[in-house]
Parts: sequence; C-alpha cells; structure tokens
Amino acid sequence: MMSGNAATHSAPLAPAVATPRRRNYARRYWMFVVPAGVVVISVILFPWLFTLFMSTHEWKIGGGHHFVGLDNYRKLFTDERFLWSMVRTLYFTALAVIGPMVLGVAAALVFNRNFPLRGLARTIFILPMMATPVAVALVWTMMFHPQLGVLNWLLSQFGIPPSMWVYDAKTVIPTLVMVEIWHWTPLVMLITLGGLASLPQDPYEAAKIDGASPLQSFWHITLPLLAPFLVVALIIRTIDALKAFDTIYVITQGGPGTSSETINIFLYLQGFAYYNMGYASAVVVVFFTMIVGLASLLLWTRKRVKA
Repeated sequence: MMSGNAATHSAPLAPAVATPRRRNYARRYWMFVVPAGVVVISVILFPWLFTLFMSTHEWKIGGGHHFVGLDNYRKLFTDERFLWSMVRTLYFTALAVIGPMVLGVAAALVFNRNFPLRGLARTIFILPMMATPVAVALVWTMMFHPQLGVLNWLLSQFGIPPSMWVYDAKTVIPTLVMVEIWHWTPLVMLITLGGLASLPQDPYEAAKIDGASPLQSFWHITLPLLAPFLVVALIIRTIDALKAFDTIYVITQGGPGTSSETINIFLYLQGFAYYNMGYASAVVVVFFTMIVGLASLLLWTRKRVKA
C-alpha cells in the first residue's frame, strides 16, 4: 500500500494542455494591450514624427508650407542668436547644477546630525521646492526691483551699493541661477539625506580607530559611498536645468535684450511670437537630441559608478 502511494506521488505531471478556454483568455489579453499601444503612439510617437515632418518644411501659422529639406537645420547652425542661446543654456545649466549640488550635500550633512528641532528645520528647508516655478518667479521679480526690491534694501543696510540684478546683462544669468539654487537645493538635500541614512557604520568605526579625521572620513568613505545617489541627483538637476523655461520667462522674458535668452526662450519666440513653426520644430529636434545625448552620458556614468 505504501509503495503504491509512493509510485503515485513520484509519477511526472502531465503537461498543461492549451484548452479553448485558455486560448480565449489569450485573445482577451490583447483587448487591454491595444488601447495602451494606441495611447503611446498617439501621445508620444505621433507628435515626434509630426515635429520631424514640420522641421523639414517652411511652415508659417496661418500660411502655407512647402518642403525645404534640411535648410532649417543649416540655418540654425549659422544663426548667431541660436548659437548664443546654446551657450547661455550651457552656462546657466552648469551654474544651476553645481550650486544646488554643493549646497544640497552640505545641507544633508548638517541635517543628518541630531540637534534640537531638526524635524522643523528640515520642513522649513524643503518648503521652496513645494512652490510652483511661476509663483517663485513672481516673488523673486518683486525682490529684484532696483528701487522697491527688498534685496537692494538689504544691501543698503550693510553699506553695499544697489545691484541691477536681472536688469543688467552682466548679472542676469547669475541672478536667475540664484533663484534656481534657492528653489532646487532642497531636492538634492533630500536625495543625499536618503543616501546618508543607508550608509553602513562599520567603515566609520574602523576609520575612527585608525585615527582618521572627520574630513578624511568624508572624503574617503562618505563621498565614494554616496556617489550613486549624487549621480542620480546630478541627472535630475541637469535635465531640469536644461529645460528651464517658466522661471526665466516670467522674470526676464529673455531680456534685457537677448542676454538671458536660452534655447527654450528662443524656441518659444520662434514658434509663438514669430509663428515660424518649421524653424521652431528644427530647434526642438536639435534640443531634444542634445538632452538625450547628455542624459545618456550621465546614465553611463551612473552605471560606471555603481560598478
């Protein structure tokens, strides 16, 4: 009796047969896939294909259009205004990434320590990140006013001459970067703080036994262990700074003159002020290629850091 049961349990299971009911379920599966595919094609793929199509045409809103091939792209790279907008975009991006990265890491190191009212201080510190960019821009616009702004009043209290802030071509980009730093340093701080909370304590105890200073521990232990988190923050901030538009447009609209005209401002003016949709579409394609290339480089860097 026991041997019969053992033989019964050890017999191999028969392969599952694809019954008509299972095949019916497989057919019904496509009922859920097709709508999602249609949405992806209509919302993502079609606009890009249509943008590529427009970029090869001279296309004015309210007028006709005709095929010009790559003339819009050739015109872009001989257009000094566009080339300068690329330079300003890269300059703005570099400053708007370095500032929040440095200050965000420093703030995370401070908030990682225990001190009274630490939770309240963290909450106050991340409040700027919760505001919308347009609201932030409107508040800072009032603060930058040469006569009525609070910033020049504060400078006068310390005997410092007033600044023209965003009304001077020499200071407009650094001033806009100051707004970005105030707005997005909390994001870098939160990412870094999460990384600090996950770090093991054994390397620090070993370094303390070996007589390492706090600065040596930070440089040789904390920074290498935080590298994957810092690269994530770097990717997010770089892409966000490259596509910055609302804050710049609300505060300066690309001025004075064209001294704060980044690629996004140039693109907006070409498309919605001059109604040159073909030329604006070529700008979109070039700018998108630039962002994808830079993001790919940063993602490759992140893989190397993790390895």
